[in-house]
Amino acid sequence: MAKREHLAFETLHLPADVDVLAPDTSEIRELLHNPHASMAHGTLPAGSVSVAIKHKTVHEIWYILGGEGELWRRSGHQEEVVHLRAGVVVTIPVQVAFQFRALGDESLRFLMCTSPPWPGHVEAVLVEGHWELPES
Repeated sequence: MAKREHLAFETLHLPADVDVLAPDTSEIRELLHNPHASMAHGTLPAGSVSVAIKHKTVHEIWYILGGEGELWRRSGHQEEVVHLRAGVVVTIPVQVAFQFRALGDESLRFLMCTSPPWPGHVEAVLVEGHWELPES
């Protein structure tokens, strides 16, 4: 019989403070992680457009909590823009270029599950985006 890996139970409340800015410029609050996946809460401020990137080795699933926005994804010749609002779930497979923006006057808020766990900023590769970034 194979030995089972013992994992401790973990419980966490959503942190009030942002932990880090993601390579795409969204505000990240790190939640839990284990050897197989990580979870984080993301916020893109109202009216913002993210930097376009693709991931080298991780897959993500996003669940939209609130706000409204759009997500652009491109893989080879396949490309689409989808509307984001509370209750929508999207995937961002490995090596898929993506960019998103928050529409209206409310921040776009979402949960991200990343597998394998997020390895850090070296994971993100800048790509040409679908939308122009606002002037700073």
